[in-house]
Amino acid sequence: MSEQQQVPQHFDIQKVYLKDVSLETPNSPLIFTEQWQPQSEVRLETGATPVNENLFEVVLTVTITSKLGERTAYLTEVQQAGLFTLRGFDDAQLGQMLHAFCPNLLFPFAREELSSLIGKAGFPALLLNPINFDAIYLQRLQQQQQAAAAAAAGAAPAAAPVAPPAAQ
Repeated sequence: MSEQQQVPQHFDIQKVYLKDVSLETPNSPLIFTEQWQPQSEVRLETGATPVNENLFEVVLTVTITSKLGERTAYLTEVQQAGLFTLRGFDDAQLGQMLHAFCPNLLFPFAREELSSLIGKAGFPALLLNPINFDAIYLQRLQQQQQAAAAAAAGAAPAAAPVAPPAAQ
């Protein structure tokens, strides 16, 4: 395709929906009798799947594990998804859109659902700070580039998980 025939960039949100949700409170009701000073861990994952040529499903998975000592107070996970039309983006731009821009749009929906679930389970609210998905995406790209360079040099790649802090 020549430069004069380049497709203009186009982005649309087709649908935002809850794909999967789970909540476990394995130590209730006794956990409610303890002083509430939990340690909470937040894990994020993003994924994108083409549905057709210009339509993509993006899924943001947020998992929160909250413990009192060694005992799990609750474990909750939300898969917040969206269908997005993306047309006219090159590969680098498409990756940024699918793994940073779209998750940024989905995160407030996931945060609200998690807050609701945790409250319905009888626990105090957990407020998640905003997440910089652009920085996470760039960090993952750098890790992939380092792993590829290490593999090309014959060294074993090292991987580091990305886990944003949770506010309570």
